[in-house]
Amino acid sequence: MKICLLVGLLLVLGAAPAGAQSEPQLPTLPNSAEISLKVERDGALSVVEAVSVPSEATMTRRVPLRTAAPHARDRLIGIRDVVIEGAGDSELTDDEFTIRLKGGTSVVRYTVDGAVAEADGLLRVGWQVAGGWDTGLELVRASFAAPAIPNAVTCYAGPEGSRAHCGAAQIAHSGLTRFSQQNLAAGQRMEISVELPGGTVPANARLEPSKTFAGAFVLTAPVGWAWGGFALALVVGAVALVLLRRRDEQPGGALPVRLLTGKDEQAAFASPDGVLPGQVGIVLSGRADAVDLAATVVDLAVRNYLWVSEEPGELTDWRLVRRNPPDEQLTAFERAVFDLLLPDGRESVLLSEIQSAGIGIEAVRGALHDSVVERRWYSRRPGRLTRAGLRICGYGLFLTVLLALTVGYAQLGLIAIAAGAVLAVAARWLPVRTGAGVTLHRRLLGVRDVLLATKATAVPKLEREVLLSRALPYALALGEQEHWVAGFAGLKGPPKIYWYGREADGETEIARVSDFTAAVVGTFAATRQGRRLKA
Repeated sequence: MKICLLVGLLLVLGAAPAGAQSEPQLPTLPNSAEISLKVERDGALSVVEAVSVPSEATMTRRVPLRTAAPHARDRLIGIRDVVIEGAGDSELTDDEFTIRLKGGTSVVRYTVDGAVAEADGLLRVGWQVAGGWDTGLELVRASFAAPAIPNAVTCYAGPEGSRAHCGAAQIAHSGLTRFSQQNLAAGQRMEISVELPGGTVPANARLEPSKTFAGAFVLTAPVGWAWGGFALALVVGAVALVLLRRRDEQPGGALPVRLLTGKDEQAAFASPDGVLPGQVGIVLSGRADAVDLAATVVDLAVRNYLWVSEEPGELTDWRLVRRNPPDEQLTAFERAVFDLLLPDGRESVLLSEIQSAGIGIEAVRGALHDSVVERRWYSRRPGRLTRAGLRICGYGLFLTVLLALTVGYAQLGLIAIAAGAVLAVAARWLPVRTGAGVTLHRRLLGVRDVLLATKATAVPKLEREVLLSRALPYALALGEQEHWVAGFAGLKGPPKIYWYGREADGETEIARVSDFTAAVVGTFAATRQGRRLKA
């Protein structure tokens, strides 16, 4: 009975694959090697090589630690715990493991990390049991053990890349796998691949993009995260774009406003949020044109920076005369308009001279855009985001080339190119008007309602002069100047136009003001009435 138990125990131990490995036999032939391989529970590959070197000779083996793998990748191998018993030494660098042996038999022990790869639910252990020797080997024999019996084994011998099979490769009943090959020439290799059941040990193969141009574009984990972040940003940006466009295209109805504060002689004009007449059009429609410039000229006259007088002749002309110098009350945009009309200290100019000079909104468009951005009604100048996107594309192209030629991860540059392109394209649909600009849009609609609803007879007499003149540039900007002037012209005693006519003359007929505003618009290339409210 005891004998039966002992025999059973020996059979069980003999069938244990991981325990079947033993120290390799010492080679009996010169220029030969006996090798023992064992896959540890943590996935490391323990290697023991017994190598016979002829007397008075040396043998050197060079093992590359970075080898080419499919799909523009390199396989990285780690070597550690190197011990040499016998006459020889080793050298380990980042790219190569070198063994140098002298005459006699030496035993080399080391551990390999990165030999176990996982694919399709199976594990594959790959290693060159012989390769990189500077002399030929007459005989190479190897044994392989693992915690589980292999499913299949493969062994190739000969020059690098050769698919010639080894002399022998078989799995014993105990689970121990044996390989052998005779007459390997210098530089030739003997390479094994063993397939193990999935989950036997953890996979530890390391793959990195190869140091080539193609390898620089390999999708790695950091690059994948970057693409994922880019995709998330696209989704968030698309949602934000839809919401912003909806807010911009459907700002809501008019908000109530008051144009005068105080009463009678203390009455003062106040525009919503301090908006200037020249800014009305760009806030409402996103476009600036001749009407905006004309409204600014009229506003400068109303505020006593310019005096307007008629020049008699076959065709009536109007002269703009410097009345007060520009001061700190003028914004940069208004000062640009003033200097455009009367440059270098010039005292006066005819509307016909302005028309002949071809002066238009283009000369001050940049200052106008800057003024609405400064007031936070616009988030940016139109076109600026498109140019920024194109610049990002250029930077991304440079980054792509730089990374491809240096450290890799060139797809980060492609992400920058894609981001710049998306920004440049999306900028065409992204509204420039801010939330404050949308609110001002509604208040300007309220100004229009006030202009249309105001009855001149209901305005106190002491307030008529201020309200008529100060609201006139806004009525012009909103396309309602004729209605606005006509309402006050119908009064028995219309208010005085304090900024118009020859100073020696009497009061100017209020109807002439309407003719003047039409002439100013015509000078700067007239546009159709009501354009902003239909935009």
